[in-house]
Amino acid sequence: MSQVHHVTPSLLDFPVEILLDILGHLDVYGLVRACQICKDVRQVIDSSSELLYTIDLKHFNAIPIPSMPGLDCSIPTLCKSLLQSESAWQKAEYITRDPIVIPYPQHMYRWSGGVLGFPLEGLQQIAFFQPQLADNHSDATILRQWGCKINSAVSHYNFSPAQDLVILLTRASLGESYAYDVIFRSLSEDKAHPEATSAVVKALENEIDLEIFNPYNPKSSIFGDYYGVLFRNVSKPDGGAADFLQIWNWKSKDTFQCLEVFDPACKTMNFGFLTNEKLIVVNTRELLLYSLVHSANTLQLTVKFLLPALRSHFEYDCISFNPIPFHAHTHNQIIAINMDIFGGSLTTDPCFTLFVQRNTNTLLELESTSTNSYGKTSKDSSSLPWSSWGPNNTRFFEEGSYDPCKHSIFGFRTASLVGNRNSHRPLCIRDFNPHRVVDFKVGNGTKCNQRLIEGETPSSDLFLDSFGFGLPYLETTTEEKFLSTDMTMEGHRVTLLSYEVMRSITMSEAGEQSFEQELVQGFEVLDFQ
Repeated sequence: MSQVHHVTPSLLDFPVEILLDILGHLDVYGLVRACQICKDVRQVIDSSSELLYTIDLKHFNAIPIPSMPGLDCSIPTLCKSLLQSESAWQKAEYITRDPIVIPYPQHMYRWSGGVLGFPLEGLQQIAFFQPQLADNHSDATILRQWGCKINSAVSHYNFSPAQDLVILLTRASLGESYAYDVIFRSLSEDKAHPEATSAVVKALENEIDLEIFNPYNPKSSIFGDYYGVLFRNVSKPDGGAADFLQIWNWKSKDTFQCLEVFDPACKTMNFGFLTNEKLIVVNTRELLLYSLVHSANTLQLTVKFLLPALRSHFEYDCISFNPIPFHAHTHNQIIAINMDIFGGSLTTDPCFTLFVQRNTNTLLELESTSTNSYGKTSKDSSSLPWSSWGPNNTRFFEEGSYDPCKHSIFGFRTASLVGNRNSHRPLCIRDFNPHRVVDFKVGNGTKCNQRLIEGETPSSDLFLDSFGFGLPYLETTTEEKFLSTDMTMEGHRVTLLSYEVMRSITMSEAGEQSFEQELVQGFEVLDFQ
């Protein structure tokens, strides 16, 4: 009688097509672990451009290129483009587009998603400017320009190109019980935003003394469905003053909103969204991490981080964030916090920039550390000391003074012009990607023009706390120098707001010479691809 032998097939007995289908369901970390199973599995993965592209996107912390008509979006082409762009950043090699002249922004200008916006005086509109390629087959750059009409004086505005959204803050009419109208408009069309549940909502209703209401420079932030405004040192109806942080879900049918009140003595400086569920508030002493509680329309304080302590007679004067663009909220892994310091015998106010690791796992670990040490966080609980969180998750840079051409962020990468801001300066590119740092150490990739910065951050005489070793990074500097007043970084592009002083000589009828000069402002675009 013959015997039947049951043979259990192994993974490698399947056809390659089935193996690729199975492997395609793994995330990047699963694919990397699968490569370590055996040589045969690794060869299968290496044979798939789709799987390699998925790994490369995670390795370089890159955003996939969206599909566009007329653009070759095949996986081999995307892989090649990604590797070329990364090589260009590492070598500081770029294509310089022709400069584009724009009107000189007088005040209240801001960047978002590679777009520059500012009010045009006397024309009752906010103008928007964006340099872009003429078409997918040309290197020529054109200027896209449009405007948003306004019917009353705008006290403050913000916008998000990725969501086709512009938000205007205008003073309420006399006799109203609230301070501001918050208006949600389409960025590209002259109409209310189609996804806004209410085209206009009220800010600070029945919360303040309107007769003496004169808040100093509101701070705002847009992140996905949320819009928030910080009003500082506002007079209350019952006397005294307070700082108010008001947040709306502008798409919510139940018009989710919450209002958090801070004591002005804490000197709340700024805030910013980290995710759809978390935001950070900074005062002159600490960083406060909050969670949005939808069921109660409130903010819940989850952890407090002490800033590095200053020596006596010195204090933090002005603290600001580099906002995280919503379209890159899963991509940008660091936050830049700019801090001006004054006091003592300083003749100028030095500025320090603190890069903070924006990693969800890191934040959760720090929250757990704080809870284990001090219990549930409240306004009266202790803050996590700088020594427990700062040295391993941050990197400090000292500047002579605040400079808009410093520390633009996209992903793990930052860009700054270094040197005297009134002269031509080189562009310094810093890459905090830990995978790239490891690659550099083991000799993978190019070392041309790059250097590794690690080890203890130089201390400053202004601080009591040590900065520690800080985050390691790779640094590259361009040979070319630029004259610029501001800049932004988006994807593989750096856009400089450059200027040139044009001098001319005129001759009067009497034969007398006169000299005139004109400041010409424009975009200078550097494409790293």
